[in-house]
Amino acid sequence: MLRKALLRGGCRLAPTSAASRGGSAKPNLRYSSIRRCTLAASFTRSYSVRLNDGSKGENIVSAPVGLSAEVQNLYDTLKTGNRRSLAKAITLVESTRLNDRTQANALVEAILQDKAKQEQNRDLKSFRIGLSGPPGVGKSTFIEAFGMHLVKMGHKVAVLAVDPSSAKRGGSILGDKTRMVELSRAENAYVRPSPSCGTLGGVTAHSNEVILLLEQAGYNIILVETVGVGQSETAVEDMVDMYVLLASPAGGDELQGIKRGVVELADLIVVNKADGELINAARRSQYEYLTALKFVRPKTEVWQPQVTSCSAVTGDNIPNVWNTMHGFWKLMEQTGEMSKRRARQRQLWMWKIVHDELEQKLVNNPTLQTQLPLIQVQIENGEISPTVAARKVLHTFFDTNN
Repeated sequence: MLRKALLRGGCRLAPTSAASRGGSAKPNLRYSSIRRCTLAASFTRSYSVRLNDGSKGENIVSAPVGLSAEVQNLYDTLKTGNRRSLAKAITLVESTRLNDRTQANALVEAILQDKAKQEQNRDLKSFRIGLSGPPGVGKSTFIEAFGMHLVKMGHKVAVLAVDPSSAKRGGSILGDKTRMVELSRAENAYVRPSPSCGTLGGVTAHSNEVILLLEQAGYNIILVETVGVGQSETAVEDMVDMYVLLASPAGGDELQGIKRGVVELADLIVVNKADGELINAARRSQYEYLTALKFVRPKTEVWQPQVTSCSAVTGDNIPNVWNTMHGFWKLMEQTGEMSKRRARQRQLWMWKIVHDELEQKLVNNPTLQTQLPLIQVQIENGEISPTVAARKVLHTFFDTNN
């Protein structure tokens, strides 16, 4: 519906597939002309605008608004690694209140300016790892063992554990932290469970912002654990440096591995639970995934996706898993691929905000709020088709925004 809304407003859109992310930067939606799309107010409400000298005809440049005293204090104390300030900052960016969103946007903008300087110098001090996999594969157990291994090596590890929200009542148990007892107590580790709140793709609506806050607090390894729902869990790939898929032994033959979705986006596949009676099954699964990956085009020319196995319970091969990840990190950093990937991810982040803002403005349109009940009754009674109803909604929206 949003796509049709943009088309109706005079915007030409060019969709791109997930497989094209390894090439040139292409956002999901691209404006080649904007005539009737009135987005300026919603995107500039959190920013003040200053003009350049003008003598050379520069464009208008946006600058973050001045931070409030409280948020300025958060910005300053985040750099010291203050855990309480980090918790407050994450709560701020996850808030839906308008005033909180304004301050959160300003805080994130200030942090992004710091990050931009680092990436220009290829001084990427952090490594973002997305961990996905089906329910029961042992993601939380793996993160517990893997995170403790990193902490003992001297790294500061942060975990963003996304918990599914109820489709009926919206609540979340947020129980992932209870399966990371040692890691939660470690001085150089931070575990933050967050509800998905209905967001698809296995992550939350504000995962990008939370990752920035964790890095600002000094955590150099960021682990993003997704909800764990299956083949459609691909949104995390748009916000991490390395996408790791956890698989179970005997979880399916190589045809399962060829399925489009998480497998073709994975930089590394780790077959977990390779212990006891499942060792031979884990080896077979590892071979089958290796065979399947031969039919998947790599996302980048400098890295061929790899498959390994480990046991999160016994700790077997956990160091080798990290060595593989570390090799990927350094290779992508040295070749500049990581900076390019993060640049593409910021573009996708922007278009996600555009999508969300447009949808919100559509829902909150005063004229539509008065007309929608009648339109919905007409649909229920079969008087008009959903297609005609959608066109009525879009006509009304754009007519009231002229």
